[in-house]
Amino acid sequence: MGRPLITFVLVAFRDQAYLRDCLMSILGQPVRELDVIAIDDASTDHAGEVLDEVAAEDGRVVAVHLDERVSIGEARNQGLDRATGEYVWFVTPLQRIAPDALEALAARLRVDAPDLLVAGSVRSGPLGRPRPLPGQDALRSLAATGTFDLDDSPDSIRLGAALEGKVFRRGFLEAHGLRFAPGGEGHLGVTYPSLLLAERVAASPDVAQTRLDMPNAARDEVVHGDPFDVFEQYERVISAADGPRAALLPRAMLRDYLHRLGVVPAGRRREFFERAAESYRRHGREEAASGAGRRERALAAGRWWEFRLTEGAHELSRVRRGGPRRWGKQAARVVKRAGKDGYYRLQRRAPLEDDLAVFAAYWYRGYACNPRGIYETLRELAPQIRAVWVVEEKHAAEFPKDVEHVIAGTREYYRLLARAKYFVNNVNFPNDYVKRRGTVHVQTHHGTPLKTMGLDLRDAYMEGRGMNFERLLRRAARWDYSISQNVFSTLVWERTYPTRYESLEIGYPRNDVLANATEENVERARNELGLEPGTRSILFAPTHREYQADYQPTVDIGDLAEELGPEFTILLRLHYFYGERTPPTAGSGAARILDVTTHPSIEELCLAADCLLTDYSSLMFDYAVLDRPLVIHAPDWEEYRTLRGTYFDLLAEPPGVVTTNQEELVGAFRSGAAWADEAVRLRSAFRERFCSLEDGCASERVVRRVFLGEREVVAPALQRAHAAEQVQA
Repeated sequence: MGRPLITFVLVAFRDQAYLRDCLMSILGQPVRELDVIAIDDASTDHAGEVLDEVAAEDGRVVAVHLDERVSIGEARNQGLDRATGEYVWFVTPLQRIAPDALEALAARLRVDAPDLLVAGSVRSGPLGRPRPLPGQDALRSLAATGTFDLDDSPDSIRLGAALEGKVFRRGFLEAHGLRFAPGGEGHLGVTYPSLLLAERVAASPDVAQTRLDMPNAARDEVVHGDPFDVFEQYERVISAADGPRAALLPRAMLRDYLHRLGVVPAGRRREFFERAAESYRRHGREEAASGAGRRERALAAGRWWEFRLTEGAHELSRVRRGGPRRWGKQAARVVKRAGKDGYYRLQRRAPLEDDLAVFAAYWYRGYACNPRGIYETLRELAPQIRAVWVVEEKHAAEFPKDVEHVIAGTREYYRLLARAKYFVNNVNFPNDYVKRRGTVHVQTHHGTPLKTMGLDLRDAYMEGRGMNFERLLRRAARWDYSISQNVFSTLVWERTYPTRYESLEIGYPRNDVLANATEENVERARNELGLEPGTRSILFAPTHREYQADYQPTVDIGDLAEELGPEFTILLRLHYFYGERTPPTAGSGAARILDVTTHPSIEELCLAADCLLTDYSSLMFDYAVLDRPLVIHAPDWEEYRTLRGTYFDLLAEPPGVVTTNQEELVGAFRSGAAWADEAVRLRSAFRERFCSLEDGCASERVVRRVFLGEREVVAPALQRAHAAEQVQA
C-alpha cells in the first residue's frame, strides 16, 4: 500500500475496555487506504497490551509506547509527527467511527481536497440515546454548500469547539504550525485556528463519529487536564487570532462555556460560571451576546442567580414536554419512596458500623462461591469484623451452623443493610437497597463470561427482554470493587458495567481451594461422594439456556454411562435454575450416575472429578485451574451463539476435546482423546489465557485490599497503576 489517505491518531490512557472496539470501528471499514498511529500514553492498565495485540493482527496499526505519561495534547502531537497520511483524524478509545462512514468521507476528500472536513458527530451514554454535539445544527445548514469558508458561513465558527468529526489535511496543519497545547482542551488551539485559516472546509452532516460518555471513563489530571483548563486554552486561541474572522470567537466561546457548565461537577459550577463570565467580559463585545437566549445572556453578564432561575425554568419545560406519562412515572417514584419500610429508613439514620460486613450469594440462595472464599479468609485475617450472611428462609437450613446469617425480609435483615459498612455479593443486591455514603461494595461476579453480560444483553434474543438496563446501571453504580478472574474478564466487566469502581484483577476467591488442593483434599472429596478407588469420575455440568423453558438434555447421560462401563462414574450437576428436575435415566448405566445437583459445594465436586464434561458453562474456567481434562459437548453451538451471544468462538479456542453428537462424545472417552496430547496442548493455551492469576491467594488479596486497606497486595496490573501514582506523587 502507498501513502494512506487518512492516518488515525489514537491516544490511549486507562480506557482499556473500549480500545479494541474503537480500533475495530476503524479497521473494519471498507476503505483500505488508512493506517493508525496508536499512542500508549504510559497507560497503567492493559491498554498497551491491547494495542500490541491489534497491531500484530493488522499491519496498518503502529503501536507507540511512551515511557512517561504526558498530556493528551502532547501525545497527539507525537502521533501527528509520525503520521504519513494525506489527512489525519484524531480519536480516543471512547469514540467510534460509524460503519461504512469512511467510504463516503474518503470520496469527499479525494474530490474536494479540503483543508478541513467536518463530519457529523454525536455523543451517547451507556444506554445509547445519541445526542448531537454542539454546532451540529450549523453543520446541517452547511451541507448543501459542499465546501465553504468562514467568510461565507460565519456561523460555522461554532464547529470549532469539538475535535470529534474533524479530518485535517496534514500539510495544512504543518504549513500553519498548528499543534495541540498541553493540559485539558488543548485541541482548541487546532480546531478554531483551522476554521479561521482554512480556505476550503467540507461539510458532511451524516453521523460519522460517536463519542461515548461513560461513567468509568479515565480521568487523570496529567493526561486529560482539569475542566478549568479551558479558560487558558481560549486565552491562547483568542490572543493569537487576528483578522476579521477572529471577531467571531467570543460568541462561540460563550456558547461553549454554556455547554460545559452542564458537565462541570456540581460543587464547582458557580466557580466555573464566574470564571466563564470574567473570560467573556475580557474578550467579548456587547453585541456578541445580542440575540442570545436568556441563559446565554445571564452568563455573559455574570448574573449567577438569574442563570440558575432560567436553568430551572428550562428543566421544568423539558420535563413537561415529556407529557403525562413522564409526570406519571415521577409521581409513581415519589409514592414508592414514601412507602418504603419505615424501619429501614429509620435505621439508615443511625451511624454505620465499621466492623460489620454483609455477605450474600446467588440471590440469597446460600453459602457459596467467591463471597464464601472471601468470608473464610476474612475470619482468619480480620476476625474483629463481624460478617453476617443473608439467606432466603427456604435455604436457611442448609447454612453451616457456625456461619452467622439473617433471613431476607426480616427486621434484622433491614437493620443489617442499613448499618453495615461492607457488602460482598456475587450478584447485585435488590433494587430497593440504598447505598449509604461510606459503605464499601465488592462485586465478586460468579464466572468468566463466555456468554454476553451486562449492557451487551440488550442484543440478546431472550435474556434482555424485559430487563431494565437503567436499573442495572444503578445497581452497578453501587460497586466500589469488581473482582476479575483474568484480563479477559476485566475488559468485559468494565465495558458492560460502565460505572466507576476499582477492578481487582486477582483471580477468583472461590478457586483458591482448587489452586491449593492437596491429595488429601481430593481423596476426602471423593470419599464423601462414595466414589470407588480406581474409578474415573466425570462431572457433567451443562449450562442454562434462557431461551428454553425447561431443561432439554443434549446428552443421553444414561447411554453415556452404559457405553463407558463400570470404570466410569458420572456426577450429574444440573444448573441451579432448573432446581431438582433431574432427567430420567434407564439401562445398566443408571447405577453409575450420581445426582449431585443439590450438593452445596461445586468446588468439592471439581476436586472429586477426574474430568469435566460441559457445554458452555463458565465452570470450565474454574475447573481448568486443576489442569485436568475438559470435554466440550457443543451440538447446538451456533444456536446458543446466536440466541444468547458469546464473546469468543469456544470451538476455535477450546480447553480440550470438542464433540457435537453422542457418538463423538462416547468416542472422546473410550478412545482416550480426552487425555491425549492434543487435549493437553489446548488446555495449556486455555489456562494461560484464563487461569494465569489463580495462585491460591485471591481471597487474601481481597481481604487485604478491601478490609485492611493494603494496596500493594492487589493484582499485577493494579500494582503497576499504584506504582505510577506514587512516582507522580
